Amino acid sequence: MKLTKLGICGILSFISYTAMVVFSPLAYPGYDWLSMAVSDLSAVGAPSRDLANQLNALYGPCGLVSIMAVCVAIQNCRSQLLKLGIYFFAAMEWISDVGYKLFPWVSDVPDTHPQNIMHLVVTAAVVIFSLAALVLTIIGAAKENMKSLSVLAGVCLLAMLMGPIGMALFPKSVFGLFERFSTMSAVTFNAGLGIFLFAGRLGKDS
Repeated sequence: MKLTKLGICGILSFISYTAMVVFSPLAYPGYDWLSMAVSDLSAVGAPSRDLANQLNALYGPCGLVSIMAVCVAIQNCRSQLLKLGIYFFAAMEWISDVGYKLFPWVSDVPDTHPQNIMHLVVTAAVVIFSLAALVLTIIGAAKENMKSLSVLAGVCLLAMLMGPIGMALFPKSVFGLFERFSTMSAVTFNAGLGIFLFAGRLGKDS
């Protein structure tokens, strides 16, 4: 199998995560997507936990396969910033996959519960690595004359920043809406990288 074919895994990861976000609330009576976080759907004690985990089964494994293939594919890129950006994003994917499995959110307990604290620590690490990865990719892809990749990273960065900005400026009744900007931006970027890989466009003028 050619390495580029593994890019399809990034798309499958996106589809799996999106299906979880869209359909898991059907198993959670009273779930309000405008005010509640995505992690509430798979939280310990949540009625939708089993369905969420089933729908989300391909998200982590496929996402990791795709991003690791991308890491290999960019080895010939001249821009060290682009390579570093992709490596940071790969690190974020590993932290997210392992961290959230080790420390899923626990519903019906205070945020100060030890497991919830660790969940928030993982979230902070995911955000930091994601922001660094996107900024480095924007600059590195531009230097490598990969215009489409630079634009994709820029759009995903703006969407990711809209999350915390919106959560800070708007009432908690729309917390879930802005939280989805942040979570979907990372999933979308990984899918975009998978498409670039599948099309054989990494390292070329896009």
